[in-house]
Parts: sequence; structure tokens; C-alpha cells
Amino acid sequence: MGKVFNVSADCKPKQHYMVNIDERLAQIKDMVECGLYFTINRARQYGKTTTLHALEGLLKSEYMVISLDFQMLSAETFKTERDFIEGFSAEILDRTADITDIPEEILTELEGIADGSRHYDKLSALFRCLSKWCRLSPKKAVLIIDEVDSASNYPIFLDFLAQLRGYYIARDQKSTFHSVILAGVYDIKNLKNKFVDEHRMNSPWNIAADFDIDMSLSEAGIAGMLEDYERDHHTGMRIEELAGLLHAYTGGYPFLVSRICKLIDEKIAGSIEFPDRKAAWTKGGFLAAVRLLLTEENTLFESLDNKLIDYPELKQLLEELLLDGRSVEYVPGDMGVRVASMFGFVTIENQTVRVANRIFETRLYNGFLAERSRHNKLAQNAVMEKNQFIVSGQLDMELVIRKFVEYYSDIFGTHNERFLEDHGRSLFLLYLKPIINGKGNYYVESRTRTNRRTDVVVDYCGRQYIIELKIWRGNEYNKSGENQLADYLESYHAKQGYLISFNFQAQG
Repeated sequence: MGKVFNVSADCKPKQHYMVNIDERLAQIKDMVECGLYFTINRARQYGKTTTLHALEGLLKSEYMVISLDFQMLSAETFKTERDFIEGFSAEILDRTADITDIPEEILTELEGIADGSRHYDKLSALFRCLSKWCRLSPKKAVLIIDEVDSASNYPIFLDFLAQLRGYYIARDQKSTFHSVILAGVYDIKNLKNKFVDEHRMNSPWNIAADFDIDMSLSEAGIAGMLEDYERDHHTGMRIEELAGLLHAYTGGYPFLVSRICKLIDEKIAGSIEFPDRKAAWTKGGFLAAVRLLLTEENTLFESLDNKLIDYPELKQLLEELLLDGRSVEYVPGDMGVRVASMFGFVTIENQTVRVANRIFETRLYNGFLAERSRHNKLAQNAVMEKNQFIVSGQLDMELVIRKFVEYYSDIFGTHNERFLEDHGRSLFLLYLKPIINGKGNYYVESRTRTNRRTDVVVDYCGRQYIIELKIWRGNEYNKSGENQLADYLESYHAKQGYLISFNFQAQG
């Protein structure tokens, strides 16, 4: 069986098409060589486990690597110190079978702790054993722990971090791990916020170095993965074009890149519209995969949906960004933005908060708009009349806009300018979405998301439509909007665009 695109667990180079991460690994290795303790803190399905497994393979010729996964430890393991010590020791023994030079006395001690024949009730006793191991090892020791979030709800984990911190501070007197790498979604430095005990108010992980290495996939890296695929399947795809589309829509989010590629390869290819791989690996096939992605339920989307429920302030922030068009400035210490960034919803660019990628943005729009459309006359009218807007398989955008203006005037004509600034864009999308549903995609152009001019870009059956929405503020302002639209059309290589201007001055 040949390679496939993978979206489950870690990627393996011999089995999966994947982006080359050698540069990323080299950067992380530099941090290890400097003896740093740090956390790879990224959103779900962002390539953390794939990176850790590859890093272990890179390091093990020079270091003694102890690589653990806290997801393998049951909740019972974290109830008491003794339970944790026994479970942690058993996991070490399970995961270090390929370490052939473990000193016999250390192996015997760990086996005794794991099976309960050596009763250790204090973490300090376990760490004395680990310290002895580090001292006796011919190689410097590196500890890697994946899925540390599994332990984040338990006070014992803070005690574990405190021991790591204590030995790190005393490393010139006591042998300890040369480097420690923890990986998870949550920012471990803030775990103290979950506990109220006074003696825990100082974060035990304040020794950690910043991890600023970019974990997203670059456009060039995506192109390299597609080249690998093309060598196997000879589709004739335009690699640079598709790599650019994948990066533009996903922002390099690893799961989204792989998922779209997997959908093209396994779902789009062989369909009625795209009968083979040659037809599927085109811009049209890509957009069809995006439509399919946006309508499916997958593990990443389910995780994001749950976060919107668990963190109401997160949902409010995203609604303000998308539906209200609010510009949100990043201020250090803003917990709402920190949470949104931690879960991968947003990124910070030039001290301004923006939704991380077009896929997230469109899916969030779809969800928010669905909540509003149930009782919205615009959306109901669009559903009832959608067939009139499709002529010979193409979208009649001029008719869409004329009808939107007509219904908007009838339903919302008495509202003032303030109403539009908050809701104009969402109203247009409420009307547009049911019309293009199933055949088209839309997204809001990021270059104008933070001001009052808004570009909506619609892809429908291989054709692009550019629509700018703005408030009428006189002829000169309107002319500048037309010039701006002309610039956008040039960048999209499009000959025609549409400008919707809301004029409140005529209402008297």
C-alpha cells in the first residue's frame, strides 16, 4: 500500500505524505543543546506529537531520551503521590525498552517502585532515583512528555513540576535532566490559576524558556509535500497554485492542510464532477474539498465547538471580530485573547487580533449566522427564492445584490447608520449563504477586516465574485472605495466586482 494523507495521530514519513520538518527539528534541537526547559504549547492537532516523535529519533544518538505520554496514565494515577510515583515509573519502563544502557541498580529500583514492592510515598524519593540515573548515564538525559494536559487538573502535577524546577535550579550541585520538553494545548505557566492554595501561587514552571518556533506549515513546505504526491500519481497538478491555495485557506494549520488533501485524494477524485485525480487536483477540486470540509464534523471542529461552549467570553470575542467587524487590539494580559490564541482560533499580527485562517473564519461565520438565520426574514427569503439566482449553472450575482438591497430596504430601512456598522456584513452573508450553499464558498478578505470597507470573496463553480460593502459618506469617499475595489480586482485577476453602498443620508 502506498502513502496516504493522514489526519489521525502522528504522521510517519514512510506511510504518510507530510511536510518536511527538518528545519523545525533543528531549531528545537538547538534549544535542547542549550539545556533549556520549555513547553511546546499549541492548539489541538497542530503537529505536536509528530514533531516530538521525530525529535526523539533525531536526539537519541546523542542523548538518553525518556519520552512519555501522560495520556497513557489513568486518572487514578494522579490521586496520591504514591499512585503517581508508581504509575510514572511503570510508564518509564514501558517507554524506555530501547534504552539498552540503563544501569542495573536504576532498573531494579524503578521495577520495584512500579510493582509496589518499594513503597515510595514522596515525589522527592522518585526524583532522587531519576537524579542518580542522570548521574550514571553516559549520555545527557532529555525528558519529553506529551499530552501534559491530561495531568493539568491534578495538584500532584504542580508538585511534579516543582521538583523539576528545584532540580533545574540546583543543577550545578545535583544531576538532573539536561533538557525537559512538555507538550500540550494549555499554557502550563498558568496552571496555578486552577488552584487556590496559597503555597501554589508561584508558578513552578517559571523556569521555562519561550518557545517561539513556528509550527505552521509554510507554502514551500506544502509544495514539497505535493511534489512527493505528484511523483507517485502524475496528476499534472499546478503545484505552486495548489500550495498557495492550501496555505491561504488554512494559514498552514497542519490538520486542515492534510484534511483538505485527503478529501481531494479520497472523496473528490472519483466523484461525478471530478472523475479522476487529474480532474480533482485543480482549483475546482480544491474548492469542492473546502466545501466538504466546512460541512463535516471532525475531531478538530468538535474540539473548537466545545471551547465555544466552555468559554462564553471566547465566543463573544469571535462574534465581535466577525459579525460586528470590531478591531481588537492585542493587550498583554488579556485573558480572552490569550485563550483564543491558545486554542488556535486567532493569531496576533501587528498587535491586532485576527481569526487564524479562512477555514475557521468561514465555519465560525456559518455557525453564528445559522443561529441568527432561524428568525431572520432575509435568510428565509433567500432560501425560498434561491433557484432564480442560478442561471446555466452560474451565479447571477447582480440579481443577488438587487434582491438583497430590495429586501434590506423593506425590512431594515428604518434603521440608522449605527445598525449597519454592527450588522451590515452579517446581514449580507445571511442572505448570500443559503443561495450558494452546497456549490460555493465565501470568505471575508482579511486585508479589510479591521476597517469599515469589507470585501466578501465568493467562489462559485470555478468563478470568483468580489463584493465590497461600505457606508455612503459622500462622492469622494465612494470614489476611494471604487478605487480600492479596482485594486482588489487586479490582485485577484478579476475583471468585474460589486460595490454595495449603504446610504442613510436619504432617509431624512
